[in-house]
Amino acid sequence: MPKIVDIDETPNPNARKFLLREPLSWGIAHSYDNAQQAQGDALASALFAIPHVSNVFYIDSWLTVTQDGQANWDKLAREIAIPVRAAPAASAQSAAAVFAARATVAELSPEDRQRLDDIELILDQQIRPYLQSDGGDLHVLGLTGNQLIVHYQGACGTCPSAISGTLQGIESRLRTLEPDLEVIAA
Repeated sequence: MPKIVDIDETPNPNARKFLLREPLSWGIAHSYDNAQQAQGDALASALFAIPHVSNVFYIDSWLTVTQDGQANWDKLAREIAIPVRAAPAASAQSAAAVFAARATVAELSPEDRQRLDDIELILDQQIRPYLQSDGGDLHVLGLTGNQLIVHYQGACGTCPSAISGTLQGIESRLRTLEPDLEVIAA
């Protein structure tokens, strides 16, 4: 059962990042914008049952919960702690469930697959660590021509700066690889 080690504020005032002693997943991101999306995920469903919870994102040993801005964080954090402590640690998950959860990008040509691999390398090394330190992440939804479609997760999903400054910074960094690349947040 995961224990909360610390709770960090994020750049998004409506989100908090919960650092855990044990991992909840093995490198698989779980991101939900509402209770309906969370069906089948016991932890996320329990968190959405708490009033004011509007987004749940977790991977490895941390969890980000976003609220609607109407709750007191001290009280809400105590309520969030209950289902987090009751959740199974990643070691209790089966390998089959982990592999089934891996997201895939639509069929790509070998050239586009290489382009996407190069983009993912930059995202993994230079972008995601910063987003993750703030309780969020970025998932690539697709690559079509010169458009990279991404989806913000966790605290980044509702952060006002994610769509403006952060997106521009990501696009600027990726344009060193592909000068005509356009990054679109979906």
